[in-house]
Amino acid sequence: MASSSKIDSLAEDEPPEEEVEHFDDFTLASSWERFISEIEAVCRQWMADGPKNLLEKGAVHLEYSKNLYKVKSELKYASKSYCIEHYFEKTNNDSRVSDWNFNLHELQLCFGVNDFLVIAPQSASGVVLDAPEASKLLSAVAIALTNCSSLLPALVPVHDPSRKAYIGIQNMGTVFTRRFEADHIGTQVPVKLMHLEGLYELFISKFAYSTLDLSVHLFKVNFTMKLTYRTIPYDDDHDLQGTDAEITEPGGSPGSDTHNRVQWDDDCPWSEWYSAEDPIKGFELIALWSEKMIESSLQMAELENDSPHDAEKWILFPTFSQNLSDGSKGNQIGFSSQLHLLIDALDMSFEAPFIEDFVSVENTGPDNLKTSMIIPPPTVIDRVLKELFHEGVRDPDFAKGGHKSSRAIKGAPLQSLFVQFCLNCLWFGSCNIRAIAVLWIEFVREVRWCWEESQPLPKMPANGSIDLSTCLINQKLQMLAICIERKLELNEDYEDCIGSMDQASPRTKEEDSVAEDSDPSIVLTPARVVGSMMLLKSNQEMHAPFTQDAPLMTEDMHEERLQAVEAFGDSFNFSAPLERDILSSDMSAFKAANPDAIFEDFIRWHSPGDWENDDAQENGSTYKLAMVNPNNVWPPRGRLSQRMSEHGNLWRNIWNDAPALPASEQKPLLDPNREGEKVLHYLETLRPHQLLEQMVCTAFRASADTLNQTNYGGLKQMTTKMEQLYLTMASVLKPVQANRLSAGSEIFEDLRRLCGILEHVEKLLTVAASLHRKFLQAPRLSEAIFSDYYNFYLPRMRTGSVEDKVQMEFDKKQQVRIHERRVISNMFTLPTANQSWRKVLSMGNLLNGHEPILREIIFSMRDRVSGNHYAAHTPMVYQREIETYRMYICGTSNDLRVALSVVSCD
Repeated sequence: MASSSKIDSLAEDEPPEEEVEHFDDFTLASSWERFISEIEAVCRQWMADGPKNLLEKGAVHLEYSKNLYKVKSELKYASKSYCIEHYFEKTNNDSRVSDWNFNLHELQLCFGVNDFLVIAPQSASGVVLDAPEASKLLSAVAIALTNCSSLLPALVPVHDPSRKAYIGIQNMGTVFTRRFEADHIGTQVPVKLMHLEGLYELFISKFAYSTLDLSVHLFKVNFTMKLTYRTIPYDDDHDLQGTDAEITEPGGSPGSDTHNRVQWDDDCPWSEWYSAEDPIKGFELIALWSEKMIESSLQMAELENDSPHDAEKWILFPTFSQNLSDGSKGNQIGFSSQLHLLIDALDMSFEAPFIEDFVSVENTGPDNLKTSMIIPPPTVIDRVLKELFHEGVRDPDFAKGGHKSSRAIKGAPLQSLFVQFCLNCLWFGSCNIRAIAVLWIEFVREVRWCWEESQPLPKMPANGSIDLSTCLINQKLQMLAICIERKLELNEDYEDCIGSMDQASPRTKEEDSVAEDSDPSIVLTPARVVGSMMLLKSNQEMHAPFTQDAPLMTEDMHEERLQAVEAFGDSFNFSAPLERDILSSDMSAFKAANPDAIFEDFIRWHSPGDWENDDAQENGSTYKLAMVNPNNVWPPRGRLSQRMSEHGNLWRNIWNDAPALPASEQKPLLDPNREGEKVLHYLETLRPHQLLEQMVCTAFRASADTLNQTNYGGLKQMTTKMEQLYLTMASVLKPVQANRLSAGSEIFEDLRRLCGILEHVEKLLTVAASLHRKFLQAPRLSEAIFSDYYNFYLPRMRTGSVEDKVQMEFDKKQQVRIHERRVISNMFTLPTANQSWRKVLSMGNLLNGHEPILREIIFSMRDRVSGNHYAAHTPMVYQREIETYRMYICGTSNDLRVALSVVSCD
């Protein structure tokens, strides 16, 4: 109680205003003290939050670093505004800066720090230009950090912004303080500082007595070095790559005779149509010397003569073209860019019913055909037609270049005539509808000339069956090529060369067979004598005749045939002329081979299912019993099926009317003149949208097939991407192939997105091809670099991705193994005198005559806190080795940046 009373009495003696004395002091504080208090409050808040909460509050991740983030706050002092930024790492990074971590912020590398603060004025320059202001600002930050017990380094940018100069301070505890200073020389670097010996002496001058001769005294200094070399840019390497890149003139053909310059992709499959920019502009090689102890200037001078091959590590960094990742349209020419134009032409093709309407604006047609739609001059048209019809191999390998999934796309083989027409159209003029219409009309005229002059149709097979998996135009052209060949066989001049078939009078069966063998429209069934089958009336052996091939049909002819069958219901009771002709031809050939045959014999051979044997109950196979007579019972017991026995059966009527003629003497089932004219009628009356639909499908498939021939080594990601491309194309083009397209259809947007997908694949393919040819002797590097770039580029291929989440700069590097160094070294070709980039060599450590474009050095001295003059009675936290002096040097012979940090005992 006594103590309580005493406290109460003391309280009564005190004046009331003493309770708010602390607040009176605060209100009387100067603006500088309040500025310090604000800095302290911000720093305390950041320290209390910690990295995890700062990230949740929106700390900004710095792109060039995987682990560095930034938060900032704005402050005011007097009439000026300042910004204080806190750079911090998400996780503790124990690796030393001297290990040349490529993800470090420049200030981390300069001063050997991890987390740090930067305070700068909010002005145009962003630096403190006045020295007293800089000192006062740094003092304020240092006091604030001491008040909140923070060990963060604080840095202030000073002088002119181009100098990248800083001053800074760090409270290392109760005893030590580290001070920072950095500056830059932009011109007239002293000759002494161009060499390692001079840089070494610059460092030791910071702690040695100024009266000493530094070149003769020994100072143990830790040294590590990083040298960066750069290959000659591939665009400028004219001595090795040839002359400047060729640019195809608008309206010209990329395959013209002017293409005689050496390009990086001259042997790539797309080079027939365009020359792609080399996606790899060059390489940077980083040679790293691990930390070693240096004791004299002489040792540094010797080190300057070392070859980069003496470095402990080589790191390779490719430089890619900005056009690969900037996403802007029109920055490169390729299949995808031209297919965009072809799709625009398809969209416009619905505006007129006839191809001729697009040729001239005077004709009745769409109103928006402007003169901006370029039609190349006649000389260009003639050159394209010459390449299509008069140059190249007549019968190329149509199986070459096709992917296993390409047949799912209704196009045509890569080397075929219509594919070459489509690919030429992509580069003809600006691939507009008028230019395409002009070239198509001339194309059809050339095709008709081949027909009328009986000239073989180039780039088309003239034998075999019609490939129904291709587009209809290609089927029609193949039909026409076969008709031309058949017409030649019927031509009198052609028959004079091989001997007329009409010279001999009646021939033996053997002579007939020789004659029949000379006609490719005749085929031989597997056996001459049909097993043990005998003719029903004469009991003679049954012979299988030579028969004509079934006539060739294109897809639309098959559809007409099916429609005719459906229209008559039962396919047996058909009346299509083609079906009657085929059956009549087979019956005539059978009669000629078996003069004593009756209708039932023909049925037993041609349609054994329509012959019912009485012994069928003993053996379930009606076909077998129709072919053989196991019990040798004559005549065999059997009968025609019900449908063949009906009165007025169509097959019997045809049998009765069919003459006995061998296939060689029959009228061919395929009338080449009639079918050839039908093909030409189809080509000449084709609707514009029908032409463009087939062109789009064919051009997409041909573009993919061309790219698929690229040699890119064993890059699995590229193989997978090509397979995905074919599957995507087949899916998107399916409505176009099915003629389900109309003006303004949503399918057009799908087609344009498909162009975007193809563009991505084209870019990746050029990267893969370029890497493959540059690393033929080091395939591991090719695969590793492409894998890194593929992962970097992949987010750009995903639809709906957020643009700001896409990494903008490729920064992956690859360590070069010892056995791969020779390959990399050979990339640094000896410079020639006429290369404008060459300058006077003034630095050492040359690589094939190339000096480093950048030299970085770290000098340091370390000392232990325990047992030296720095700290007696120092807390245990400081009983460790610290860097007392550290100097980071970066530059070339033309500029030099130096950053120094010194620890002192205050």
